[in-house]
Amino acid sequence: MRAVWLGTVPYGLALKLQHKLLEQRKNNVIPDTLLLLEHPHVFTLGRRADGSHVTADEDTLKSASVEVVETDRGGEATYHGPGQLVAYPIVSIREAGLGPVAYVRLLEEAVIGALRDYIVSGHRVVGKTGVWVGGEPGTRVTDSIPPAGAKVAAMGVRVSSGVAMHGFALNVITDLSYFGYIVPCGMPGLTVASIASLTRKRPSVRDVGESAAVHLARLLGREMKWVTAEEIAG
Repeated sequence: MRAVWLGTVPYGLALKLQHKLLEQRKNNVIPDTLLLLEHPHVFTLGRRADGSHVTADEDTLKSASVEVVETDRGGEATYHGPGQLVAYPIVSIREAGLGPVAYVRLLEEAVIGALRDYIVSGHRVVGKTGVWVGGEPGTRVTDSIPPAGAKVAAMGVRVSSGVAMHGFALNVITDLSYFGYIVPCGMPGLTVASIASLTRKRPSVRDVGESAAVHLARLLGREMKWVTAEEIAG
């Protein structure tokens, strides 16, 4: 399994790269490949989202320098931006013997492992995708650390011919105020959290990405090799 840190990449360019790698993986030209990166401010609308999930008007979005992009992943609306780890594994889940649901559970487990490395206790919530802190969502406790039922990582994948793309977004040192411009994950009033908000520490996004990569490779039973952006692009 190849892994690469790409730095900050506009959403459209990262999506184009994913589609290229998806076709290569489907044709067994490349091995499983993990892209780790950050995006500039962007709201993405998954297949179950609609325009009402972006609650800010055009002037507000323009002043906040946020673009809105429709995409082909599962799920509703979410935010990507500086300080957030975005991971796009291009993985043959068919070769791994996984169905789509089991694969999403595996991604959640990789994030939970990475959070554990930073002394954050993440967990799943039955019936909801993603990784959470502080118990079930729906009950908000003022000044609770961690906030009750806060989401710290979102998931969304697309599977084509047994190969998955898209992946997860984990809030590391993210400006969480941007989530206030949308209905995140189609859940009005959802509380979001980050590693920084939970620990008062500010780890590097790249370091958290490397931790998540180790956990993901282990869970997939893969040996991991770090490569350069030039090797991926070539």
